[in-house]
Amino acid sequence: MEDTLAAVRRRLNHVDPYEEWEKETRQDAFRVARKKHAQESVQQKKARSERRAQEDERRAALHEQQLKEVEAQLAAMNLQKQREEEQLRAQWKERDKQLWQRIDAVIKVEEERLRAKQEAERKKREEEERMKREAEEKKRQEEEKKRKEEEERKRQQEKEEEEKRKLLEAEREREERDRADEKERKALGHTTAFEDWKRARETLKSMKNGPMKTVKADKTLKSIWSAGRRAITPKIGQLTNDQNAIMRISHEIVSIVRPTQPHPPPVYIALLSSLAKAILLQAETEVTAEKKSAIPLAQVATNLLMTLEGFADIFWAKLCQRSGGWPVPIVVPSVDTDGVAFTQDTRRKVLGYRDAEETTAEYSNRVSGLMRVYFHILVAPVNQPLDPIVRLPRYWAFFSRMLKEPQLLESPVAPQVLYTALEVGGLLAREVWGQQWVRLLALLYEGVTVGYHGSEGRLIGGQSPEGIAARVRVQLEIERIMNAS
Repeated sequence: MEDTLAAVRRRLNHVDPYEEWEKETRQDAFRVARKKHAQESVQQKKARSERRAQEDERRAALHEQQLKEVEAQLAAMNLQKQREEEQLRAQWKERDKQLWQRIDAVIKVEEERLRAKQEAERKKREEEERMKREAEEKKRQEEEKKRKEEEERKRQQEKEEEEKRKLLEAEREREERDRADEKERKALGHTTAFEDWKRARETLKSMKNGPMKTVKADKTLKSIWSAGRRAITPKIGQLTNDQNAIMRISHEIVSIVRPTQPHPPPVYIALLSSLAKAILLQAETEVTAEKKSAIPLAQVATNLLMTLEGFADIFWAKLCQRSGGWPVPIVVPSVDTDGVAFTQDTRRKVLGYRDAEETTAEYSNRVSGLMRVYFHILVAPVNQPLDPIVRLPRYWAFFSRMLKEPQLLESPVAPQVLYTALEVGGLLAREVWGQQWVRLLALLYEGVTVGYHGSEGRLIGGQSPEGIAARVRVQLEIERIMNAS
């Protein structure tokens, strides 16, 4: 035992490097392990703390969310409760309203029933009164209509009788004047207004019943006439205010009407009629719109009147046909040249109206266009004598005859035609007739300002708007002529 113990003691006090190294290694490992353990413990503790904090935050957030959800549910429940309460209150109000509406409807129905009954009774009374009034008014209107018809019939009869009386009086006065001036007139070779009108009427009748009838009945003659007529119309439409063009067109028309190989006499007369008609139709359309277009038209007509034999008679007849008695001038008689009395329609046609619908204003403008061409023909310079019906002395005869015919002066057409005549030839007439023309203008001026034939207030053109306007133009034109140097 003692040896063993001594060995142990020796052993215990012996320092073995390996053992020391192993011991130190174990201690180092232990220390490292303890340090690592301590660090891991700290980390684990820290991680647990963080997880706990995160969990707390999550729980707090969840709690807050759940709290909000609960509050939202409570708010929704409160809102739903309020809505239900409002809905209930609205339903109660609606029920109360419907109840009162039914009550009011019942009351209204009763009131409407009573009102309808009263209204029906009122309408019945009014209808009875209206029917009674209508019956009385109808009776009164029928009586008034009968009375007016009777008055109108009497007035129309009196008017016709007055017109007939005036016409007969004018014819009687004209005949007396014609008889009084017959010797002097025959000595001078002058014609009366009636003779001039008769010339136009008889020429027109003889032309229609003679050459025109013959041409229209013969196909060969009609084809020649139609070809010539178609050639004439465009020539008249091509007129311009150019002397070369006027002379050229005049020669071309003469060549058509009077070719180298003469036409048969009926065709020649028919072509003259078509030529006159073309000139007058052009005057009605173009001259009415533009006054200056009358000048070349009148120059061509003058050239043809100097060249074509018999054209003056036919032109005069067609002019009077389209403008009545104004070219003469004359009050168209109540009977034709053959003694046959005119009807209302035939006399209107003889007066120159185109149709039953043509108004006085339209008629006046158309006649003015025709007469403008005629007056330009009268004042046109010529190098050979023309038929007296288209010579300058007719210009003076026109005014003297107009101022002698009160029935013509009453028409609203009169001042329009007089103005046209003055505008075309007033200055030339002053140069030709001098003081006599001035005296005639004085009478005319008195007629448009004071009254004609010594009757104050009885003005030329009457009181129609057309007559008043034309009368003012006549007055201004006379003043222009008298003031011209």
